[in-house]
Amino acid sequence: MVEWGGLENHCSLVGPRVRILPPPPFFLEKTRNLMYITPMKDKRAPVVVILGHVDHGKSSLLEAIKDFKITSKESGGITQHIGAYEIEHDGNKITFIDTPGHEAFSCMRSRGANVADIAILVVAAEESIKPQTKEAIECVKSANIPMILAINKIDKPEANAQKVKNDLLKEQIIVEELGGDVPVVETSATEKKGIKELLELILLMADMHDFKADLSTSAQGVVIESHLDTKRGITATLLIKNGTLKIQSIIATNTAFGKVKIMEDFNGKSVSGAEASKPVVVIGFEKMPCIGEEFMECKDTDEAKACMVEKKQEKIMSNGKVLNIILRADVLGSLEALEGMINALPKDDIRVQVIKSGAGPITEEDIQTAVTSNSHIFGFKSKPNNLAERLASQKKIQIKTYDIIYELIDEIKKIMRTELSDETVRKDLGRLKILKVFRTEKDKQIIGGRIIEGEVIEDLKLEVYRNKEKVGEGSISGPIQKEKRTIEKGQVDDEIGMLYKGSIKIEEGDVLHFYVDEKKEIQI
Repeated sequence: MVEWGGLENHCSLVGPRVRILPPPPFFLEKTRNLMYITPMKDKRAPVVVILGHVDHGKSSLLEAIKDFKITSKESGGITQHIGAYEIEHDGNKITFIDTPGHEAFSCMRSRGANVADIAILVVAAEESIKPQTKEAIECVKSANIPMILAINKIDKPEANAQKVKNDLLKEQIIVEELGGDVPVVETSATEKKGIKELLELILLMADMHDFKADLSTSAQGVVIESHLDTKRGITATLLIKNGTLKIQSIIATNTAFGKVKIMEDFNGKSVSGAEASKPVVVIGFEKMPCIGEEFMECKDTDEAKACMVEKKQEKIMSNGKVLNIILRADVLGSLEALEGMINALPKDDIRVQVIKSGAGPITEEDIQTAVTSNSHIFGFKSKPNNLAERLASQKKIQIKTYDIIYELIDEIKKIMRTELSDETVRKDLGRLKILKVFRTEKDKQIIGGRIIEGEVIEDLKLEVYRNKEKVGEGSISGPIQKEKRTIEKGQVDDEIGMLYKGSIKIEEGDVLHFYVDEKKEIQI
């Protein structure tokens, strides 16, 4: 290490990279003619989010990191999803946010919460860029945080890491070896390859960005998960961003407040305090806080209540077709991710309305609501309880449950398309001016005219206009003729004859508007 001689000289060489180290515990600051010493903030662990396309191995990569650094003994057999966990590598800690995907991450950010410091973009080596890859890239760009590219599934025979790097150029993501600033690590979650290198890269990036916090101040942070535990009550996972949170602290978000009665680390072990970058499970909120809300430590209950604001409810549109659904998820984070994706679905022809949602099992109350509101019930990693299952069978209410978020959304899209499948749109084809009425029967006429716009084919619907006003409707029955020959299609200026069927009697000078009803093209 270069001997201290100022901020510009304080660095050390780490392999091919230069790592900028933090300055000594104190630095000199000059204000006018006064020289004094200001204490530096404390270094904190980086907070990392993993994003990418579905099935490219995000969850597998997170599990591989857990298996690599957290033994089953350390985790205590914990199976409950809390939304975050912490590992230690080479004496340095890293916090990973375990979200269902970039939708949940975006949901957190939509409330203004600065959740993560570093994003890992996971791209499968054999598939390269996919739709959710592009969405994840935009999410990282909007968050304005540094990115690491993890090219996963390199164990696959068809893996092509170079193609992934080249394809990313189209998305303005340039890796280091091509002259950009995005570092790359090749991984295989199944074979546990590249995990150590990925962790080292995260720590190196954390050193370069020098993430810090003031541990002596009041605690502040973000709610990254919440749900109702039937035995312990409202349970929230908090990520501390600044300060230190302690047992008995009073905390508040915009929608909820409470006193920290129980605090546990990600392993389920009781702790009395938690510093910046640590994820903790907290019990003590009086009502369930929203995912992505920022929380702050308050001096008393009165200050906590003053922090709360009423949550505005979205106005419900009253026009167009509506598909009612009831939504249940295992935890609130998954629920908000789903609701975010549902809100992004097209609303022009049919709108999906979540009339009831919540974290936990599907209940008999959900079944009754579905009966009265004609709703579909969906569960994400959430099953019906015994009473609900029996009631659903009696009421003939179908419950659909899923473990993959995109499969649930695809099923909603399928129902939307089915609801719209019988809808038709009118397509105007042509107009014809009547020149002669050859024969008139009870509800039929043989007529002749000249096409003045578009084209005319057999078996079309038509509207009859007289003096520019609609006076009736009808149709062409059978083929059309031109010069006593049957033709498939008449075009502009053709004089044609046809058999007309309709309630109104056609007169010379009338104008017929021809059209067809086509099934509406559905793009969902």
